[in-house]
Amino acid sequence: MERPVRPQINRTSTLPKPNEYTLALENDLRHVAFSEERAPSNKGQWRSVIGIGAEMPLDVEIGTGNGLFFAHQSNHQPKRALVGLELKYKPLIQSIRRALRAGNRNVAIARFHAFNLDELFEPGEIHNVYIHFPDPWTSPKKPKNRLTNAWFLNMIHSLQAPGSFLHFKTDSREMFEWSLEEIKKTPYHVEYHTFDLHQSDSVWNEQNFKTGFEKIFLSQGIQINFIRLVKKNHQ
Repeated sequence: MERPVRPQINRTSTLPKPNEYTLALENDLRHVAFSEERAPSNKGQWRSVIGIGAEMPLDVEIGTGNGLFFAHQSNHQPKRALVGLELKYKPLIQSIRRALRAGNRNVAIARFHAFNLDELFEPGEIHNVYIHFPDPWTSPKKPKNRLTNAWFLNMIHSLQAPGSFLHFKTDSREMFEWSLEEIKKTPYHVEYHTFDLHQSDSVWNEQNFKTGFEKIFLSQGIQINFIRLVKKNHQ
């Protein structure tokens, strides 16, 4: 699958009616929350921006939602930095505020379209990547928009340091099965996958953090699909 035209999103600076969340993005939280216009200037410099050492791993969550996992991960992995991506203003601000309230200082967040990830990071700059419950694009069927299409996974792979992993969870069996075929077109090594994470006896079930969406799906009896991809050291 060829890369589509780079998606464009509206610019924060030109919004006709700023609200409390857009104002927070450009004012009191601008040191840790970056608009689509300011974020690219951090490319290759995220560790300096966050204020961490060059040796600290830098992870990325694509689509933070309301930030439950974002805050949990940054709190439980204090020796790793975490950059979140989110398009919607309210959850973006909620995510970074939730992490800061927990006392975490190893975080930053950006309003940016994931398909333009290479505008934010240099090859090898990032480590582990998390994609949790993205839009499955099943109705209407537009698989080119799915975050697990081959060209995008290949992009992520090129931006990751060797030995890093990618975790992907979804409630959509259709999207997951489609993704498995796309993954075959990438250099990733599939270390583990399951169509029912919460009924598996894997360590990934034991270590799993339930997101807000995940709890809703489980309460409805929906199985959670999960895969762990690894970029091998020799790649």
